[in-house]
Amino acid sequence: MASPHTETQSTNGTSPADEVDLAELAVLIRSGVIESRHFGWLVALGADGSVVADLGRGSTQVLPRSTTKPLQALACLLAGAELTGEDLAIAAGSHTGEDAHVEAVRRIMARAGLDESALGCPVDWPEDEPTRERLIRDGETRSRVRMNCSGKHAAMLLACVTNGWDTDTYLEPTHPLQQLVRETVERVSGEAVEYTAVDGCGAPLFSTTVEGLARSFRALVIAEEGTPERQVADAMREHPFYVGGDHHANSDSMTRIPGVLAKGGAEGVIGMAAATGEAVSMKIVDGNPRATTLLAVTVLGALGVDVSSAGSLVELPVLGGGVPVGEITLGADVQSWVDAQR
Repeated sequence: MASPHTETQSTNGTSPADEVDLAELAVLIRSGVIESRHFGWLVALGADGSVVADLGRGSTQVLPRSTTKPLQALACLLAGAELTGEDLAIAAGSHTGEDAHVEAVRRIMARAGLDESALGCPVDWPEDEPTRERLIRDGETRSRVRMNCSGKHAAMLLACVTNGWDTDTYLEPTHPLQQLVRETVERVSGEAVEYTAVDGCGAPLFSTTVEGLARSFRALVIAEEGTPERQVADAMREHPFYVGGDHHANSDSMTRIPGVLAKGGAEGVIGMAAATGEAVSMKIVDGNPRATTLLAVTVLGALGVDVSSAGSLVELPVLGGGVPVGEITLGADVQSWVDAQR
């Protein structure tokens, strides 16, 4: 894995010796031949919070990427930012840049009294293909507000304005808001941050363990109703479109499976929890996220969560000439654990 800028100038919490602790999580089969294997770390928690699966090494510190957005949104709430409903959901999400997403981001920015130039995320095209094609036809260009992290950045700016904190330096790790984010990550995950990096959107990125991610998602769904933690979980589940978008795996997971909270991140990270407290998180070390939703939903199902409505979320055909010639399926270590739960 690439070496991020960290407090100790180390790699992402791993060394070559750690690779012996990798578990086989998923396999791609093409025309009967194993073409690719995805290795990594996976942790599952039972409804009571006990560790029921630790495949690889769940104590590995990883960079959680956008999977940590619900905790960043929580920190903004704790800082007094006025965020509810769709606006809170997009603060915790990685949206696909559709027009409704842009409207929500602009609402937050208007509440902060700032224009879009204050957003610290880079300019980008929307991830939603029809929206992107329309903008190109209309002669528009990349913009910050269409970037998938603009909701998080808008919420951070609103939190700064609410507290009178400097908005020009809000992405500095030493900024009061980012220190609150770090404290929130440590408190909710139960893990000390070992590494500080820069995320793709420019925001500080605080490491945690794979187990810590699972505990974080569980903490959000089992929190008392009305608490900031539960407000984040409820907003995401009630407004899943604003967490992702049309045909987005995170949004579809929360739409199809009642009570489930889901948030993935770049480089093969995901956290998912059921309303009853079962939770799962993982990191795919090659960074490919294509099997993460399949794995998370399957693990929750093995824990007794009703995932019967998941549908295509657990069907990943491999195409050849536009027709299925294989599939992505569970790796040996996950399959062995799932079989043991029966």
